[in-house]
Amino acid sequence: MISIKSSREIGLMRETATLARNTLVYIESFIKPGISTEELNQICHDYILEHGAYPSPLNYNGFPKSVCTSLNEVICHGIPSKSDIVKDGDILNIDVTTYLNKFHGDTNKTFLVGNVSDEIQKLVDVTYQCMRAGINTVKPGSHIGDIGAIIQEIAHDHGYSVVEEYCGHGIGREFHEEPQVVHVGKKGTGAECKPGMTFTIEPMINLGSRHCKLLRDGWTVITKDKKPSAQFEHTILVTEEGHEILTLRPDEQVDFKI
Repeated sequence: MISIKSSREIGLMRETATLARNTLVYIESFIKPGISTEELNQICHDYILEHGAYPSPLNYNGFPKSVCTSLNEVICHGIPSKSDIVKDGDILNIDVTTYLNKFHGDTNKTFLVGNVSDEIQKLVDVTYQCMRAGINTVKPGSHIGDIGAIIQEIAHDHGYSVVEEYCGHGIGREFHEEPQVVHVGKKGTGAECKPGMTFTIEPMINLGSRHCKLLRDGWTVITKDKKPSAQFEHTILVTEEGHEILTLRPDEQVDFKI
C-alpha cells in the first residue's frame, strides 16, 4: 500500500528531511584524513539529538549505530567503527535518516577525502548525475520504472554497473514503505507517481561489476571485486506540478540539467 501524504504530513516530512539534510551539511567539515567513522557517527548522533530528533538507523532491526558509513568498496550499510580510519584519497558515503515529529527523512552523500584520483572523481560525479536524472523523471503520471531506466542508461554509457539488490523506498511514518524504487528498469513500468507520494532515490554505482557480498556482520555490503562504489540519495515528494527534493542541500542546483 503506497501512502499518499496530506498537506499536514508533507509539512512534517519537510521538517525531518531538512534536519537530515542539515546533518549531512554539518558533518562535512569533520571529514578529514585521520578521523574514524565512529567519531563521525558520534558527531551526527549528537547533532540529531540536539535538534529534538532520533537517528532512525539506531537499533533498526539491530543496526548498532546512528548513521551508515561506507568507505570505498563498501556499497551500503557500513557500520561506523573506531578501526575504520579515513585516509587521503578515500571516498566515504554517510547515510543519515532522522526521525522527527513521527516522520523519517533520509539522505546520503559520497564525500571525497583529500586527493582523489580522476577515475574515482568521475565515478562519484556520474553517480550524482544518475541520481539527479532519476529525480528529473518524477512527476504525476510517470512511473517508478522510469527512474531505474534512466539511471541504468547513464551508468552503462560510462562503463559502470548498477547494484540491483538494494534500492530506494517509500518513506514517511515508517522508515521503509512502499514502493520499492529499483535503480534499473524499463520505462513505463512500475507504480504510477501521484501527488503526495514520498520516496527515496539512491542509486549505488560500481566502478567494476555490479555483484556484491554481505559481510558476516549482517549489514555491511561490499563489491565482490573490491572495486569502489559510490552513492547519493534524496527524499522526493511528488507534487501536482512535478516533484520537490525535500533533502536538497544549499550547494545543489534546484534544476539540474544532465
